[in-house]
Amino acid sequence: MNFVEELRWRGMLHDIMPETEEKLMQGMASGYIGFDPTADSLHVGHLTQIMTLIHFQKAGHKPYALVGGATGMVGDPSGKSAERNLLDDETLNHNLTQLKKQLAKFLTFEEEGNGAMMVNNADWFKNIGFLEFVRDIGKHITVNYMMAKDSVRKRLDGETGMSFTEFTYQLVQGYDFYYLWKHHNCSLQMGGSDQWGNIVTGTELIRKKDAGTAYALTTQLIKKADGTKFGKTESGAVWLDAEKTSPYKFYQFWLNASDDDVKKWIRIFTLKDQIEIEKLEEEHNIAPHLRVLQKALAEDITVKAHSAEALETAIKTSNFLFGNEPLSFLSTFNDQQVLEIFEGIPQFDVSLSDFGTGIDAVTLLAEKSSVFSSKGEAKKFIQGGGLSVNKEKVLDVAHVFEKMDLINQKFIIIQKGKKNYFLISAV
Repeated sequence: MNFVEELRWRGMLHDIMPETEEKLMQGMASGYIGFDPTADSLHVGHLTQIMTLIHFQKAGHKPYALVGGATGMVGDPSGKSAERNLLDDETLNHNLTQLKKQLAKFLTFEEEGNGAMMVNNADWFKNIGFLEFVRDIGKHITVNYMMAKDSVRKRLDGETGMSFTEFTYQLVQGYDFYYLWKHHNCSLQMGGSDQWGNIVTGTELIRKKDAGTAYALTTQLIKKADGTKFGKTESGAVWLDAEKTSPYKFYQFWLNASDDDVKKWIRIFTLKDQIEIEKLEEEHNIAPHLRVLQKALAEDITVKAHSAEALETAIKTSNFLFGNEPLSFLSTFNDQQVLEIFEGIPQFDVSLSDFGTGIDAVTLLAEKSSVFSSKGEAKKFIQGGGLSVNKEKVLDVAHVFEKMDLINQKFIIIQKGKKNYFLISAV
């Protein structure tokens, strides 16, 4: 498989150094992508780079995932308007451990052949002193060269300026490339298009320090058709960690992709081949309302990031909320799992004793919880036929709820209108 051509037809390729494609066609090569450990989970914004490494491995090459235990202490200024907070050793080590677990879901890790390898740049930077670094590394890259980088110029022209710490980042990342080239035969560094300046600093350092040759390749930064930021929702980032973003919410993120976005995303975030994707596009164009492309994308990436079981639960949860999945679906889960399924949906706690004596709908929804802002609003909504409780329409404002109405002796599910859900827990 031609790795570069694979990225090209999928719409992923942005910049590529001359002769890179020819180099990769000569046989197995080693290449790497760096991941910033500023959080203990990757998010969907990292998926383009994860997919790039997957394609690299499938093409017969050896991928390296570099986690920046050292560079995470500095902070990459690329695309940033202000300096980030620096992390302590304990937080960094925790984050690194979690990232390793997540990347192992996507790549085959083993030392032999083209098995993926994970490296931490703290392992080589911990033995290098400042004076040694500026003497042996800094002298090869001029300040003029560093100042010419877009990531530097934009910050220098901005209000916040740039600290010396951040200014040195490209030298530090450049040395990562040099070290991997020297000790692991890594001839290629890949990354998002905002990393081009940092990557070519590495190729320049390899050329000047050891008269070596190295290559660079970057991928497109993903943007949404409506101009909003990819990977962000009203509740924040979409994480790969199930505890930060439930598989249901993860699945829904992809399922809710617009038609314009999904035609690009299904090429980038799945391994489906061109023929298969074009067939799905034909089906989608015939009946867009069936959301064939969105479902194919959401199912594929949810299995990769989580599991087939998590996908099944996500689909059943979607069917329960928006389709015909019966209430008995919830009886297969314990209380904690029910809360996780409805993570992201507004939740309220109501005393179990209130249900023991019976509680009318208006009091439950406007006084004991905040489904409605007032009793008047609740009455008007109920009388208008816009309220369902446990998937049954409620039309009587005096309707009384008792313990027998609690699902799993614990929960009541409120549907306000077509898409607004609330979970009430009896505590």
